[in-house]
Amino acid sequence: MKITTSTQKYVWEIAAILLGGAFAATSLLAWQSRPAFDLKASITRGKAIYDTQCVTCHQERGEGVKDVYPPLAKSDYLMANKARAIASVVNGAQGAITVNGAKYDNEMISIDLTDQEVSDVLNYVRNSWGNKGDAVRPEDVAPQRKKKAGE
Repeated sequence: MKITTSTQKYVWEIAAILLGGAFAATSLLAWQSRPAFDLKASITRGKAIYDTQCVTCHQERGEGVKDVYPPLAKSDYLMANKARAIASVVNGAQGAITVNGAKYDNEMISIDLTDQEVSDVLNYVRNSWGNKGDAVRPEDVAPQRKKKAGE
């Protein structure tokens, strides 16, 4: 049997279609197998981080210390800007801010946490003590690592 150039081209086209289909199916399976973000689990992990890293200043119920450390409970400042909250945790913050009508002018040191840990602790504080916020996902954290908290 003699294989012509047109037959070879036809075979290569079929191979390309099959390979492309296999790649698409593999990509679809990989996308579908990625677990959904579990906000409840993130909040649970975040409480443990809060209890070791944040409770000293912001207190057990997020009430802060009057005139020294701002409250996180029912905090208009915390809830107004998710990106700013992330930047404050990863980069620290300093300078005057107003939280729930009260002025605070102190420094928050940066905390050495992974993107997942930042996500978890912020999901905890943004969904506790009267706060109700959208999820902070680990992939939201990296872009804020180089920004100052006020940007």
